[in-house]
Amino acid sequence: MSGRPRDPHVRPALHWRILIVFAGTVLVWLFVYHDALLGRDYDRPTHVARAVLTTLLVVPLVVAARRLLDRRPWTGLGLPSLRTGWRHLLLGMACWLVPAALGFALCLGFGWVEISVRTSAADALRVAALLVALVFLYEALPEELVFRGYLYRNLATRLPAWQAVTGQALLFTLFGFLVGAATSPDRLLLFLVFALLLGAFRLATGDIWAGIGFHLAFQTVAQLFGEIGGVFDVTGATVLSLVALGGLPFSLGWIAMRRLHRDRLRWQAVEPDHAS
Repeated sequence: MSGRPRDPHVRPALHWRILIVFAGTVLVWLFVYHDALLGRDYDRPTHVARAVLTTLLVVPLVVAARRLLDRRPWTGLGLPSLRTGWRHLLLGMACWLVPAALGFALCLGFGWVEISVRTSAADALRVAALLVALVFLYEALPEELVFRGYLYRNLATRLPAWQAVTGQALLFTLFGFLVGAATSPDRLLLFLVFALLLGAFRLATGDIWAGIGFHLAFQTVAQLFGEIGGVFDVTGATVLSLVALGGLPFSLGWIAMRRLHRDRLRWQAVEPDHAS
């Protein structure tokens, strides 16, 4: 059998690449969460197992998709080494933590929220440190790698940046709905706004480390002061969520990022994805 050799740069159509990776990501989260071996009830060992398993499945998925479907170098996904990206990681964390601290101060100072510790300070610190690692493996790294890394990058090769940011945000919101994490109107809105913000961070910095930092800080503190952490009793949790966990960090964090990186915010730009 004879024929012309296959061109290594010929790739599946864009919509197929996006669909394959999106579907694979949804299946990973459904498998991890509904795995009969782990069960659906929450406990700390199960959380650890799910976090490790998620990263072990998602990272190879993206690596394989980038190599076999995109046929493009890894560098295009916006995940340089931590040695290069640590500044953006800390910047993203600061963009959430500093406004959140202001929000906590306002909520406590005006008496809108009351917080008491269920356990010792040492135990609270231990749980906080563990949650940092678990959030990084279960949410921050894999979700940013897929949505602000792979999917955003592919969309940005054909669409203006603002459309790529919007597209990955809509996919992230659909993902939340399909895996059962966002089934109410308020949760769907949270997923959409969060993803739009993280997509804008990706555009502003050129990589996903700032988004990982912001995602990591937000999810860790939200879980620490919620039932997953199990170390604080919070009265006025709704106000705390609206002011300190969401409203102030999302708005002030974006204002800070926009001022620091306004020279990179080219909303109409299309980014070609070169083969080398």
